[in-house]
Amino acid sequence: MASDKVHEFTDGNFDAEVIQSDKPVLVDFWAEWCMPCRMLAPTIDQVAEEFEGRVKVGKVDTDSNREVSVKFGISAIPTVILFKGGEIQKKFVGLTNKDDLASALSEAAG
Repeated sequence: MASDKVHEFTDGNFDAEVIQSDKPVLVDFWAEWCMPCRMLAPTIDQVAEEFEGRVKVGKVDTDSNREVSVKFGISAIPTVILFKGGEIQKKFVGLTNKDDLASALSEAAG
């Protein structure tokens, strides 16, 4: 992962890091072999920098973390889900632009 602002979420830490977070959390479900996922990575890094302190941003490698991927019905990647208060606020499937992500994050961060 390029930015130190982007967390790594796993089957083991997902509940503590995402569901129980007191801040909104943007989660990028991705895989190493997925070209659109790689294309989205710089955008994820940018929103992590831009919303630092207001929103937690992280990634779930779907190949290594099947449990959480299945739990949230990830059938296509990249999928980006915005959680707030442990609930899904918004879901983006496929390559998503920064403006759409930033808009959703601004709304969630208040």
